[in-house]
Amino acid sequence: MQTNISILGATGSIGKNALSIIRENRDKFNITALSADKNWQALAENIREFKPKYVSVGTQEGYDSIKREFPNIEIFMGCEGLKNIGQLDETDILLTAVSGSIGLPATVEAIKKEKRIALANKETMVAGGYLIRDLLKKYNSEIIPVDSEHSAVFQSLKAGSHNEIERIILTASGGPFRGADKKFLENVTLEQALKHPNWSMGAKITIDSSTLVNKGLEVIEAHHLFLVDYDKIDVIIHPQSIIHSMVEFRDKSVIAQMGEPDMKTPILYAFTYPERVENKLLGNFDFMKFNNITFEKADFEVFKGLKLAYDAGKQGESYPIVYNAANEAAVDLFMNRKINYTDIYKIIEDELNTHKSVKSLDLDVIMDVDREIKNKIYNLYE
Repeated sequence: MQTNISILGATGSIGKNALSIIRENRDKFNITALSADKNWQALAENIREFKPKYVSVGTQEGYDSIKREFPNIEIFMGCEGLKNIGQLDETDILLTAVSGSIGLPATVEAIKKEKRIALANKETMVAGGYLIRDLLKKYNSEIIPVDSEHSAVFQSLKAGSHNEIERIILTASGGPFRGADKKFLENVTLEQALKHPNWSMGAKITIDSSTLVNKGLEVIEAHHLFLVDYDKIDVIIHPQSIIHSMVEFRDKSVIAQMGEPDMKTPILYAFTYPERVENKLLGNFDFMKFNNITFEKADFEVFKGLKLAYDAGKQGESYPIVYNAANEAAVDLFMNRKINYTDIYKIIEDELNTHKSVKSLDLDVIMDVDREIKNKIYNLYE
């Protein structure tokens, strides 16, 4: 029997990897719905190959073009389109691989429909962690993390119970500027920030990785996914990206999940959990090729975004929403060459310092805070 999968963000890095897995496992998986933002041409190619019943596109041009070529497919558009895909009864697994808080409403809808969420959109848990946790208590849904770090923790936790956790250890490659000082970061260009040493990812997450804000987002996400205090979540630099993360238990055993730096493994695991099936796209792990494993201390002073994430997470309430929204807006401005690289940190810190916290966090409030922070930043810098 095939598993019906819907993919939010089908034309991005995670979406492409997911489609490659489905392509090699047609007997196991079927595509129900696909979404893309601006890249409707690539979406059209996916529609021709996988023949989904539903699609969503982010622009009017894309909507009109897809509608002309595929008049018999139900087509949605924009944020509402993502929510519509999240509500589909036909879906068994929703892979949410869009970038940013835009993925939160669709995830909420899928939880209410009691679907499995294969979560590759960390901003969902950062902005909406408290809400998602409450919904998971109410509905018979589950989240299987796809981010390599959280998938690694999820897998490692199979070796012990929750009350035996001493700490979660998230690994980070260090990005392209590992070992740099503050002065160097002041002159970083967009082209430099987009060159990740190990992973092939989208532009936004690649820049987040370079600032270590990505790791900060992962710290907050880990807190909500695994219900572990921030004082028990550590970050260490592991330049080779072979050990994806670890869990240390109270008996001092450390369980690590390792493998090639390739997202196909955690995606496949999220699709088939609790079973493991053959990964037809990767060979056996070559220990001789990956025989150099080192660790370094994370620099919280130079890569200030990591420290700010812990601060926001520990303050709780609406502060993580602000951290995420300020970073999204700042990265967008940097990508459009309107601010300098280190302004990303400044913008996040300024917004956290001036924010007046909100305690009641339903979906509308979360999205309102997100929108207000972003609009404030855009008005200041554009």
